[in-house]
Amino acid sequence: MEGIGDETETSPLLYTTMVRREAVESVVLEGADIELEDVFRTRELGGGGTVQKDVQEALNYERTISEGADRVTEGGEISLALIRELHRMLMDGVRGHCEHPGEFRAKPMNLPPASAFSEPFVPPAPNRIPELMANLEEYVNTNSSYHDLLEFAIVHYQFETVHPFEDGNGRLGRILITLQLVQRGYLTRPLLYPSAYFNQHKIEYANRMREVSEYGEWLPWLRFFVEGIRTQAAEAVERTSELRDLRREYERRYGREKTAADRLAMRLFKRPYVTANDVADLLAVSGQTARNAISELVDQDVLVETTGKQRYQEFKAVDIFEVLSRPMDSA
Repeated sequence: MEGIGDETETSPLLYTTMVRREAVESVVLEGADIELEDVFRTRELGGGGTVQKDVQEALNYERTISEGADRVTEGGEISLALIRELHRMLMDGVRGHCEHPGEFRAKPMNLPPASAFSEPFVPPAPNRIPELMANLEEYVNTNSSYHDLLEFAIVHYQFETVHPFEDGNGRLGRILITLQLVQRGYLTRPLLYPSAYFNQHKIEYANRMREVSEYGEWLPWLRFFVEGIRTQAAEAVERTSELRDLRREYERRYGREKTAADRLAMRLFKRPYVTANDVADLLAVSGQTARNAISELVDQDVLVETTGKQRYQEFKAVDIFEVLSRPMDSA
């Protein structure tokens, strides 16, 4: 994974996208209805509709996983205090049923089954949560005889089974996977998006953990989890390579930056979703020059208008989003 980290040092877009892909996949797994490009469209946050709320949920996830990774890098430990703080950050201003963010739940819960043929899952009673979470904290910060990835699978299962908070447990549990990868030195930044694999196999994801609880079937869950991490690591490397190659192609075509359109094309790797006002600010040019640059890149199929409107138009970088949004199973 070192190659991914090296590349993200020189490509802020790649780092941002890795984190945002994980954020989007995780909230979609919980029922949100958004796509990756939505989180690059900050205008989505202006109203109060469903898409805006889903985007806010994803941006909260992005902020939480980034802050958590920084804290783990600085301090080394994943403490209950940190978990509570991250939960507050995750749930700040978003939908859900969490009256007390950062506090362990005080009420019993029944979790709906993954399929119609299963019974609801009943997590431990509230009075058991402090002890169970204290045990989990100790296990997370202690090296065992198992391979690290197996430990991460055990921790994820245990966190989701305890279900310590009123809401947001799935999202926070998946954030903890990344924090453990950072803690053990596999990642220097949160560059994987394991939620994409879990989202693609969400019924199996739930069923494998359920089988551990009901039948003690650990091996299928461990295999599923490790395969998910392996798959996502391979895809992250491939997507990194594709974006790097695309950037080199743009450097050959536009790198001399002779025109405003050239300059805009190169800056799409920092801002892949723009308006005419954005471009005017980005290039420090007049509104007419910005519109001309956009028009030129639209003619070259570098940009495409996304709103279908005559006013307040928005444009996305076609080639870049093709790399960033390509479905996992086409890798």
